[in-house]
Formats: sequence, C-alpha cells, structure tokens
Amino acid sequence: MSGTQISTAGLDARRRRIHFRAWHRGMREMDLILGQFSDAEIARLSDSELDQLEILMEEPDRDIFMWLTGEAPTPAEFHTALFAKIKAMHTHAGPVNL
Repeated sequence: MSGTQISTAGLDARRRRIHFRAWHRGMREMDLILGQFSDAEIARLSDSELDQLEILMEEPDRDIFMWLTGEAPTPAEFHTALFAKIKAMHTHAGPVNL
C-alpha cells in the first residue's frame, strides 16, 4: 500500500512517475515525507520544480532525511525554494507558500 491520498488519473506521465517514486523510496520515513509532499503539491509544481525534485530523489534517503532534520548540513545545490517547501511541511511551522 502506497499511502497516497490522491488519484493520479489527471496527472501527466512525468508527474505520475515522480509521485510513485515519492511514495516508494525504501525508507518509510522518506515515503511519508516525500509522498505527502507529492500528494499536496505534485499537480502544481512547475517543470523547473519537477526537475529539482527528480534530482533530489536521486540522493540516498538517509542523506535527505538528515538534511531535513538538521542532522547534517544541506548541500548548497539543494538550498532551493522547493527544498524549503518540503522541509516546512514536516516541521511545526507547517506548509508555506514560497
């Protein structure tokens, strides 16, 4: 079971593929973080943001998790508005519109 809360029927093939990958990471914590972000945002992401998300998802789950939790510094290439949105969704600050 993926955990997704949305239907991907209206999404283009690229968004469906990214959404699937967001929910099927390998580390359950990252399934929840990236999957829930995808549920909330995938339909609204620009092509540039989709590019950034695909690049981010090529990184190991443990690294992404440590960047999001502050256990390790986030590499400069991921200091983006997209990464800030993902991080904000999973903090007490809640979602932000950047």
